[in-house]
Amino acid sequence: MVDSVVQVAVHDLRRKGQGDFETILGKAQLNVSDTVVRVVNELHSLYASKASKAHGKFSVNVADYPAQTFISGFEESKFQDFADLTKKLMDTLTTQARRKPGATGGHVLFAHIEKDNQVYLMVAIINDKLGALLTQDLDIADVRHLDLDGFRFAGRVNITAWLNGADRYIGFLKGKGDVAEYFKEFLGCDTTVQDREDTKRLIRVLENFADPAKGAVKDKHLFLQRAFEICERHVREGVPLDFEAFSNELYPEKPEDLAKALGDPDLALGDGFVPNKRSLRALVRFKAKTSQWSVEFDRSALAEGKIVYNSEKKSITFNELPEDLIEELERELE
Repeated sequence: MVDSVVQVAVHDLRRKGQGDFETILGKAQLNVSDTVVRVVNELHSLYASKASKAHGKFSVNVADYPAQTFISGFEESKFQDFADLTKKLMDTLTTQARRKPGATGGHVLFAHIEKDNQVYLMVAIINDKLGALLTQDLDIADVRHLDLDGFRFAGRVNITAWLNGADRYIGFLKGKGDVAEYFKEFLGCDTTVQDREDTKRLIRVLENFADPAKGAVKDKHLFLQRAFEICERHVREGVPLDFEAFSNELYPEKPEDLAKALGDPDLALGDGFVPNKRSLRALVRFKAKTSQWSVEFDRSALAEGKIVYNSEKKSITFNELPEDLIEELERELE
């Protein structure tokens, strides 16, 4: 859930004909009722739960991708001129939709929200869905409602992170194919891939997910070893990761739980990258160094008891030392 739903507006992006769209503006701001808060929270939760996202920052090409200019003006107005912001963003969205074959329209929800002391702008395109209503006289009538579960396009800009100079502060659902590109371009998002940093973030998520204290994964060693094997295959074949497919293969018991962890928007980790081979070794290997010694060993050594870690003494014990090392140490004692 978000901490606060501050301002909300809904406008329409309507198709006029083949490749043409128009903007139909709704109210400047909706009354932030309990229903509005519930809808925004549900959309945010659904957005957060989807694994396939891309993350990036604003493009330097402000002329063609002006969203950051409008959001900057919104921030400079101390977040007061929401109506002007959403109108300008709708004009940009309409322009981008016209340029992209296969783009679809819908209701465009803009929400100014706050979460964890951060200010966000969330945008989602939602369509209607036909349902049925049981009337008071027990008859059945058609009713149209927002299809929250079926939305395909959504994005979020962390305005606070942007102003603080973060590397990534925009996230959006990637969807399938190229149709979602117009939503990326509407946000003016540059999604330059940083495979080394993304691999490190991926490892942190997997290690956290497999934490024995959480009880989700029965055998952390086997889980991370399997993750390494899957990622290594992607490295060999040069195939980018797809988090939904990755979750299904790695954690078939409850793939949706792993997909949700990988898709946490606060982590700014998007799929679509080939893991960095060198960084990937951290999944199955420990490495440390001081001025007097260095050590490196596979995670399997812990699982098999060949290396024992004592959490109280903060020490490790090596078992089954190789003969040549034993001989050297024995000579040293003599």
